[in-house]
Amino acid sequence: MGFTKYFPEVYDEFRCVSVFELLKEYIETGRIKLDKSRFEGKKITIHDPCNYHRKSWMSFGQHFLDECRWVTAQCGPEIVEMEPHGLNAICCGAGGGAWAAPYERERLDYGKWKADQIKATGADLICAPCHNCRDQIMKALTKEYDLPQRTYYIWELVSDCVIFEPWSEEEVKKSHEERDKQYERDGVELEEEEEY
Repeated sequence: MGFTKYFPEVYDEFRCVSVFELLKEYIETGRIKLDKSRFEGKKITIHDPCNYHRKSWMSFGQHFLDECRWVTAQCGPEIVEMEPHGLNAICCGAGGGAWAAPYERERLDYGKWKADQIKATGADLICAPCHNCRDQIMKALTKEYDLPQRTYYIWELVSDCVIFEPWSEEEVKKSHEERDKQYERDGVELEEEEEY
């Protein structure tokens, strides 16, 4: 969003979207199909990263809370919210670059709040869409505070549920038409088109 706000002359020409928006679009349009049974009977809790939600809301007036939950729900698990969550979510302890800083003990101590929240949900899985948050939860908090849950990026949840099936001739044709429109819009000229 920062790119489109601060460099509109460039991004008026190109589309810039978040991973949440892209996954939602692909699922809604059927570009990717999901098998909801993969996580059937499982409960998942979603960590709301400061950057994607609170900071985005404060800086740009947009967050991705709804898209994140919609995409997660398409993968089948029951969503169990932490309290508080959303724009009032507690930081995992790795925010502001703390994951890369040499303050491991402080990061782990602060992260205990997040670990306690996760435990209280009784969830089987954790979705942490941000790379810093995922690393903090998966590589630090799960070990320090004995969290047995597997931690996923949102795209990992989706990839674990993707149904791989060959496209029909109609789907291939539609895909080529959409590609050609995008290439035309973006001024892309191919020297020689490859056949797939």
